[in-house]
Formats: sequence, C-alpha cells, structure tokens
Amino acid sequence: MTDFFRTFDDFRHQVFRLETLDFYDSKSERVPLERFRSGLPQDPSWLGPWGERVRAIRDRGASISRVHVVSEPLTEYVVFEMTCAYPSNIDAGEEIGVLPRSTAEELGVPNGDYWLFDDERVGRMLYDEDGALSHVEVTSDPEVVRDHVYWRQVCRNKAVPLQRYMPRAGLRSRIGFEHHFQEG
Repeated sequence: MTDFFRTFDDFRHQVFRLETLDFYDSKSERVPLERFRSGLPQDPSWLGPWGERVRAIRDRGASISRVHVVSEPLTEYVVFEMTCAYPSNIDAGEEIGVLPRSTAEELGVPNGDYWLFDDERVGRMLYDEDGALSHVEVTSDPEVVRDHVYWRQVCRNKAVPLQRYMPRAGLRSRIGFEHHFQEG
C-alpha cells in the first residue's frame, strides 16, 4: 500500500474520494474516537498529518474533495468524523460533501470506496468486515476510470456540502482548536 499512498504526490490536478462505509477502523482514529465516546475534548495533533497533506495538495494548485455516503440516522462513527475530523479537513482546503444513502441507492451509486486521481487512475479501497483497510486495487483501465469519473460527478452533484449538512443534522464541530470552519 506504500506505493498507493505515493500516488498522492504524483497526481497533477485533482483527487476525489468516495466513502461508503458507516464505520472505518483506522489506527490513527482509535484514541480520538474513544475520547469522543467519553465526551472528552479532542487533541488536534492526530489531525496534523492529513491536514499537512491537504495543504500541500492545495499549495501546488491541485484540488482534493470527497463525498461520504451515509446512513440516516447517522452512526456514532459518522458523527465523530463530521464533528471531530472533517472540519479540520475543510480548514486545510478539502471540499467535503454528504450524500444520504437513500439518495445514493435511488441514483444507483455502487457501494464501494475509491480514490480517483486526475481522471486517470482509480484506487479501489477494500475493507474487511470490521472496517479496516485490507488492500487497494489500483487501475488505469479506461473503462473503470470512466465509470468512476461518472459516479464522482453524480455524487458531487447530489451531495450536500458538509457546512450545510451539519446544522440540518443538529451537529456542531467538536474539534479542540480554533479553526475557520463556518457552519450554516
């Protein structure tokens, strides 16, 4: 997977992420998730590496965005992501949208996570039953890329920007530092 993560340094113009799970088991999020569950303030240091990556992408003139397909009512984990991680991602320059699963199903959006780099390469993210990343399948097959470009457009067009979704869902940022994320 190390080669896949180097792809973030190789693309030129844009990268897009589609998330479709209601829970991810990421080592870097385990302690922050437990703090969230206990009602404790977040230590923002766990957000630093991703924020640095996003800022580096933006500083070189490229864009980064994601859409998260979510079940409603929201799972505890998705509330954690929306209130404790995503605001920092937005501060760093990432665009984040939320697409209710019911809408995604009506649209026929395939259930599967991926990264799309410059409309040229797709990294399909494969997870185990516990939400842990097991491996990434990278392809430049034109038909596969074309399908993923299409679904990116569908999802981005129908997704609600996080800044509008959170107040509608009764959520507020809970990150433990001053930021520029504006709700509403």
